[in-house]
Amino acid sequence: MFTDLKVKELEAAAREIRRNVISMLVAAGSGHPGGALGMADVMATLYLGGQVKTFPNDPWNEERDRILVSNGHICPGWYATLAQAGYFPKEELLTLRKLGSRLQGHPHYRELPGVENSGGPLGQGLSQGIGQALAANMDDKKYRVYVLMSDGELQEGSNWEAIMFAGKNNLHNLTAIVDRNNIQIDGFTEDIMTLEPLADKFRAFNWSVIEIDGHNAREVGDAIAKAHSIFENPTVIIAHTTPGKGVSLMEGKYEWHGKAPNGQEAEMALIELAD
Repeated sequence: MFTDLKVKELEAAAREIRRNVISMLVAAGSGHPGGALGMADVMATLYLGGQVKTFPNDPWNEERDRILVSNGHICPGWYATLAQAGYFPKEELLTLRKLGSRLQGHPHYRELPGVENSGGPLGQGLSQGIGQALAANMDDKKYRVYVLMSDGELQEGSNWEAIMFAGKNNLHNLTAIVDRNNIQIDGFTEDIMTLEPLADKFRAFNWSVIEIDGHNAREVGDAIAKAHSIFENPTVIIAHTTPGKGVSLMEGKYEWHGKAPNGQEAEMALIELAD
């Protein structure tokens, strides 16, 4: 699907997103690096891969595809991606979590161009996306809906009600992307509340399932394309990722779910993330 040049462009964009996330968090003194760094490749591909209809200069264009982030705590990565795509100036990123900033610690619907949902309490984003997908079908609209989710929030029953509803109603214009990084705030998902066999559970609720390496832009792009070709039911892309990707101090460590780096740690991270 993507040329080698396009893959390199997306990889470079993901590195820039990660660098901006680190700079934002150290400036704010708080925030969530683990998932934000881990989902950078997926977000870069969604917004810059050319497969999803986005309009940075006209962000609320009715023809746009909707991208929601249910795991709102990774919004530094979302904000950095939106800025990378041209929705607002990158200079504003350093106002994260500052008084009066549009970049709140969890996303607020339409506070920033491109922010399609409010997030904070986990387990709500998929239901919001299902409502939009159902409305599109009822109104004969052609836009698609993408919902980014954490694996930890799949421990909430509200999500499985939503998953059952989407499967029953064959919402083929809905794609969920699960960040399967295996961590949550206080440990590993399989130690706290076992999720596996996750793919089989989605299939049991009439979803098509695609599993990918969430750090491989080509695989992400191919999965998005495949989801577009499925007309029988909704699709879930299970993206296997490493939390804290690109920063050795943070990679794979649940302790970095919600802890900002200090100045020295940030300096080390930015050196690792340099081109």
